[in-house]
Amino acid sequence: MAEILSSGEALERALALLRAGDVVAIPTETVYGLAGDATNGIGVARIFEAKGRPRFNPLIAHVADMAMAERLALFDPLSTKLALAFWPGPLTLVLPQRPGNGIHPLVTAGLDTIALRMPKGFGGDLIARLGRPLAAPSANSSGRISATTAQAVAADLGARIKLVVDGGATPVGLESTIVKAEEGRVRLLRPGGIAAEEIEAAIGMELLRGGAAGVEAPGML
Repeated sequence: MAEILSSGEALERALALLRAGDVVAIPTETVYGLAGDATNGIGVARIFEAKGRPRFNPLIAHVADMAMAERLALFDPLSTKLALAFWPGPLTLVLPQRPGNGIHPLVTAGLDTIALRMPKGFGGDLIARLGRPLAAPSANSSGRISATTAQAVAADLGARIKLVVDGGATPVGLESTIVKAEEGRVRLLRPGGIAAEEIEAAIGMELLRGGAAGVEAPGML
C-alpha cells in the first residue's frame, strides 16, 4: 500500500520518486493529482498505467511559473492575459507547443498543442524544486470520481503507487476549467473551478462554446 505523508514532510520523498521516473499523488487546489515528470516517458507511462487511462487522452502539464510555461508553449495575447489573471489557480490553457520543449509525446497524445496549468501550494513548490513540469491528471482510476482527500486516493490507487501526499481536503473540489484561445476568441473546452463568467469578465468578451472536433484537451472524454 502507498505511504501517506503530510505535505509538510513529503517534499524530499516526492522529489526522489519523481526523479527516479515514478509517480506521486499530490494535493492541488482543484483535486488530488497523480503526478509524474512530464519530460520522462517512463514516469508519464506510469500515470496511464496506474489510472488505467487510454493513451489517446492527453494530460495537463503543470508549471511553477510563467518562465517555465513559456518554455513549453507559444502564448498569444489573450492566453497571456488569462494566465496573468488566474494563475496560479484552477484554469488550464490549451496552447500551441513550442518546438523542442522536451515534453514527452505521451503527455500531449500526439496533438500539436499542450494543456498548461500553474497550481498553488505543494504542487507549485514541488515543480519549482524539481525544475521540470509535472504531468498530473486526477489521482483516481479512469472513470471514477476525482479524489478530494488523500484517503480517497489511497483507497483507490494505494496498491498501485508508492506515495500519497496529504494536504487535507482540496479547497476547490472539482477539476480546472479548460479554455483555448483561437482567432481572437476564447473557447470553453471543459467547465471547472473558475466560472465562465469570471473568464468573460477578464477578457471582455463571451466565451465560445461547443464545436470541438474530437479530443482537443484533457478531460474531454
